[in-house]
Amino acid sequence: MNLTFIPLQNSRLGKSKPRFGSNISGILKNKYHQDDGTVESALVLIPLLILFMIAVNLIVATNLRNGDFAIAQSDASSRAISGEVRESDQVIELDSPNPFTHMKLLISVHRDSLPQLVPGLLALLGGKNLVEVNGAAVMEILN
Repeated sequence: MNLTFIPLQNSRLGKSKPRFGSNISGILKNKYHQDDGTVESALVLIPLLILFMIAVNLIVATNLRNGDFAIAQSDASSRAISGEVRESDQVIELDSPNPFTHMKLLISVHRDSLPQLVPGLLALLGGKNLVEVNGAAVMEILN
Protein backbone atom coordinates (compact mmCIF):
# COMPACT_ATOMS: atom_id res chain seq x y z
CA MET A 1 0.00 0.00 0.00
CA ASN A 2 1.50 3.26 -1.15
CA LEU A 3 0.29 6.41 0.59
CA THR A 4 1.08 9.81 -0.84
CA PHE A 5 0.69 13.02 1.03
CA ILE A 6 -1.17 15.83 -0.81
CA PRO A 7 -0.94 19.13 1.02
CA LEU A 8 -4.07 21.27 1.07
CA GLN A 9 -3.68 24.73 -0.35
CA ASN A 10 -5.57 26.45 2.39
CA SER A 11 -3.95 24.56 5.22
CA ARG A 12 -1.33 26.02 7.52
CA LEU A 13 1.35 24.36 5.51
CA GLY A 14 0.28 25.98 2.20
CA LYS A 15 -1.10 29.43 1.49
CA SER A 16 -3.16 31.09 4.12
CA LYS A 17 -6.76 32.01 3.47
CA PRO A 18 -7.37 35.61 2.54
CA ARG A 19 -9.25 37.68 5.02
CA PHE A 20 -12.95 38.29 4.41
CA GLY A 21 -12.97 42.01 3.48
CA SER A 22 -9.85 42.25 1.36
CA ASN A 23 -11.08 40.39 -1.73
CA ILE A 24 -14.63 41.79 -1.69
CA SER A 25 -13.48 45.41 -1.77
CA GLY A 26 -11.34 44.66 -4.84
CA ILE A 27 -14.29 43.01 -6.60
CA LEU A 28 -16.59 45.94 -5.81
CA LYS A 29 -14.03 48.47 -7.03
CA ASN A 30 -13.66 46.66 -10.33
CA LYS A 31 -17.41 46.25 -10.75
CA TYR A 32 -18.37 49.86 -10.08
CA HIS A 33 -15.49 51.48 -11.93
CA GLN A 34 -16.31 49.90 -15.23
CA ASP A 35 -17.70 52.31 -17.83
CA ASP A 36 -19.60 49.74 -19.84
CA GLY A 37 -22.99 51.09 -20.94
CA THR A 38 -22.64 54.77 -20.06
CA VAL A 39 -22.78 55.94 -23.66
CA GLU A 40 -25.74 53.70 -24.42
CA SER A 41 -27.44 54.92 -21.26
CA ALA A 42 -26.93 58.56 -22.26
CA LEU A 43 -28.21 57.86 -25.77
CA VAL A 44 -31.43 56.52 -24.26
CA LEU A 45 -31.90 58.95 -21.37
CA ILE A 46 -31.35 62.24 -23.22
CA PRO A 47 -34.10 61.72 -25.85
CA LEU A 48 -36.36 60.27 -23.17
CA LEU A 49 -35.87 63.37 -21.01
CA ILE A 50 -36.59 65.64 -24.00
CA LEU A 51 -39.76 63.68 -24.79
CA PHE A 52 -40.85 63.92 -21.15
CA MET A 53 -40.31 67.70 -21.11
CA ILE A 54 -42.30 68.11 -24.34
CA ALA A 55 -45.16 66.09 -22.84
CA VAL A 56 -45.09 68.17 -19.65
CA ASN A 57 -45.05 71.36 -21.73
CA LEU A 58 -48.14 70.21 -23.66
CA ILE A 59 -49.97 69.29 -20.46
CA VAL A 60 -49.17 72.64 -18.84
CA ALA A 61 -50.17 74.57 -21.98
CA THR A 62 -53.49 72.71 -22.24
CA ASN A 63 -54.34 73.27 -18.59
CA LEU A 64 -53.44 76.97 -18.77
CA ARG A 65 -55.54 77.37 -21.91
CA ASN A 66 -58.52 75.76 -20.17
CA GLY A 67 -58.02 78.06 -17.19
CA ASP A 68 -57.82 81.09 -19.47
CA PHE A 69 -61.01 79.97 -21.21
CA ALA A 70 -62.82 79.77 -17.86
CA ILE A 71 -61.55 83.26 -16.94
CA ALA A 72 -62.64 84.69 -20.30
CA GLN A 73 -66.09 83.13 -20.02
CA SER A 74 -66.53 84.39 -16.47
CA ASP A 75 -65.37 87.86 -17.47
CA ALA A 76 -67.78 87.93 -20.44
CA SER A 77 -70.70 86.80 -18.26
CA SER A 78 -70.07 89.36 -15.55
CA ARG A 79 -69.68 92.19 -18.08
CA ALA A 80 -72.79 91.09 -19.96
CA ILE A 81 -74.80 91.29 -16.74
CA SER A 82 -73.41 94.71 -15.82
CA GLY A 83 -73.61 96.04 -19.39
CA GLU A 84 -69.95 97.03 -19.50
CA VAL A 85 -68.35 96.87 -22.95
CA ARG A 86 -64.64 97.35 -23.62
CA GLU A 87 -62.85 98.34 -26.82
CA SER A 88 -61.56 94.82 -27.41
CA ASP A 89 -65.06 93.32 -27.11
CA GLN A 90 -67.33 92.56 -30.02
CA VAL A 91 -71.09 93.05 -29.71
CA ILE A 92 -73.40 91.27 -32.17
CA GLU A 93 -77.10 92.21 -32.36
CA LEU A 94 -79.43 89.20 -32.40
CA ASP A 95 -82.93 89.13 -33.83
CA SER A 96 -85.44 88.48 -31.10
CA PRO A 97 -88.95 87.10 -31.64
CA ASN A 98 -90.18 89.46 -28.95
CA PRO A 99 -90.32 93.07 -30.19
CA PHE A 100 -89.81 94.40 -26.65
CA THR A 101 -86.57 92.50 -25.98
CA HIS A 102 -83.33 93.37 -27.72
CA MET A 103 -80.66 90.72 -27.31
CA LYS A 104 -77.01 91.24 -27.95
CA LEU A 105 -74.12 88.79 -27.91
CA LEU A 106 -70.98 89.96 -26.14
CA ILE A 107 -67.75 88.28 -27.25
CA SER A 108 -64.70 89.06 -25.15
CA VAL A 109 -61.11 88.16 -25.99
CA HIS A 110 -58.60 87.05 -23.37
CA ARG A 111 -54.89 86.87 -24.24
CA ASP A 112 -52.17 85.37 -22.06
CA SER A 113 -48.63 84.07 -22.53
CA LEU A 114 -47.50 80.50 -21.94
CA PRO A 115 -44.48 79.40 -19.94
CA GLN A 116 -41.79 77.83 -22.06
CA LEU A 117 -40.47 74.70 -20.35
CA VAL A 118 -38.52 73.40 -23.34
CA PRO A 119 -36.41 76.21 -24.83
CA GLY A 120 -36.76 76.49 -28.58
CA LEU A 121 -39.77 74.16 -28.86
CA LEU A 122 -42.15 76.89 -30.05
CA ALA A 123 -39.62 78.18 -32.57
CA LEU A 124 -39.09 74.65 -33.83
CA LEU A 125 -42.83 74.04 -34.25
CA GLY A 126 -43.49 77.53 -35.65
CA GLY A 127 -45.88 78.53 -32.87
CA LYS A 128 -46.32 81.59 -30.70
CA ASN A 129 -46.03 81.93 -26.96
CA LEU A 130 -49.55 83.35 -26.76
CA VAL A 131 -52.95 81.91 -25.89
CA GLU A 132 -56.03 83.70 -27.17
CA VAL A 133 -59.45 82.49 -26.05
CA ASN A 134 -62.93 83.94 -26.50
CA GLY A 135 -65.74 84.17 -24.00
CA ALA A 136 -69.34 84.71 -25.07
CA ALA A 137 -72.41 85.86 -23.15
CA VAL A 138 -75.86 87.13 -24.02
CA MET A 139 -76.69 90.71 -23.05
CA GLU A 140 -80.40 91.18 -22.48
CA ILE A 141 -81.56 94.74 -22.60
CA LEU A 142 -85.21 95.28 -21.64
CA ASN A 143 -87.05 98.41 -22.85
